[in-house]
Amino acid sequence: MTQRVIAMVLEQAGGPLQRRSLPLPVPAANQVLIEVTACGVCRTDLHLLDGELPEIRYPRIPGHQVVGRVLTSGRAVQGLVAGSRVGLPWLGHTCGHCGYCLEGRENLCDAALFTGYQLDGGYATHCLAEADYVFPLPEGYGDLEVAPLLCGGLIGYRALRLCGEPKRLGLYGFGAAAHVIAQLARWQGREVYAYTRPGDVAAQGFARELGAVWAGGSDERAPVTLDAAIIFAADGALVPIALQAVRKGGRVVCGGIHMSEIPAFPYAWLWGERQLLSVANLTRDDAREFLALAPQVPVRTQVQVYPLEAANQALADLRAGRLLGAAVLDCKRPG
Repeated sequence: MTQRVIAMVLEQAGGPLQRRSLPLPVPAANQVLIEVTACGVCRTDLHLLDGELPEIRYPRIPGHQVVGRVLTSGRAVQGLVAGSRVGLPWLGHTCGHCGYCLEGRENLCDAALFTGYQLDGGYATHCLAEADYVFPLPEGYGDLEVAPLLCGGLIGYRALRLCGEPKRLGLYGFGAAAHVIAQLARWQGREVYAYTRPGDVAAQGFARELGAVWAGGSDERAPVTLDAAIIFAADGALVPIALQAVRKGGRVVCGGIHMSEIPAFPYAWLWGERQLLSVANLTRDDAREFLALAPQVPVRTQVQVYPLEAANQALADLRAGRLLGAAVLDCKRPG
């Protein structure tokens, strides 16, 4: 009997995802076929589900924190043999010759393609990927535990680097990315101040367990002025709040691919050489650096595991704020 792919497919905006049995794909010359063991669930997947990202083509298999093992490789692939454990993140293709790519800023390539968005992703038992965009994964992590490093970790790492060298760092939205980056920031000797949904005492306690020196709701003020802040939540109303929380010369970095409308605010809240920046995607160098750094900290992830066919429940729990840490699909258990 020919092997089939079991996948959770987004067939139209608004979802829900549908279970489908699909033919096993054959890798092109530069591709590998990954037998997926785990895939992280990300807020970007919700933006895809809600039709908030531009030019979505349906049907699409979401998922861009893909962990698995190489099953077969295309004829031009070198260095990846059957059985190699690999991770596939958000960035799945770039042109390699535009100005951005040549400057080392491939995350801004206009021809870039992204896993689980323009390319089918890891909410499935199998997934195709260009071999140049998959990475060996660090030892010491199980497949389920390493998955959140491939987006929350990588995007969070890029966002943290854009903050400069803050002593006092605020994190708005204490979910999958923040719980990883809080550990890295503490290891680097920074003070972490965690902002959660108002009244979310569980998330605030979780942040303190991970070393935050203060944790409160986003409607509260920390007892100090911040040097920098990262907004992981998709709420544009947090931008003026964070700008008021940082000192003159401080930075506010928006860490998501999508954010609700930013309300108008007085220029005085930006004045004083405060900077407002966005993070766009990631580079392969980001992946290499962070995946080598994470075991040194060591970063530990807290995951809530769902079988593949429970992807809709995982997304609903993420939307409702019912998670501490990250949701991960066990793709070895389709249902």
